[in-house]
Amino acid sequence: MDISAETKYVRLSPSKGRDIAREIQGKSVAEALRVTDFNKCKAAGLIGKTLRSAVANAENNNDIPADELIVKRAIVDKGPVMKRYWPRARGMVSPIKRKTSHIRIVLSDD
Repeated sequence: MDISAETKYVRLSPSKGRDIAREIQGKSVAEALRVTDFNKCKAAGLIGKTLRSAVANAENNNDIPADELIVKRAIVDKGPVMKRYWPRARGMVSPIKRKTSHIRIVLSDD
């Protein structure tokens, strides 16, 4: 059975989040949580939070213990881009793109 959790509109670049998502894919939940807890980057904390939410969904909604679960898929998709501007010399501006992402984690008990 597949259990999922999703976090949307996270202020994180998708390319930075995909590195951690690839790292935890296919691992047990305990090992994936260990990877996210001991990694110091921002993406690891946000993915760990979503992973804990998926584990809580499995335990509370489907009565599946956490030690039986593995991370089937960890996906970091592109979200909307916030466009901002930075003032420059002589009255000009430079555009800034603040990227967001959607984190989706799917757990399986197979």
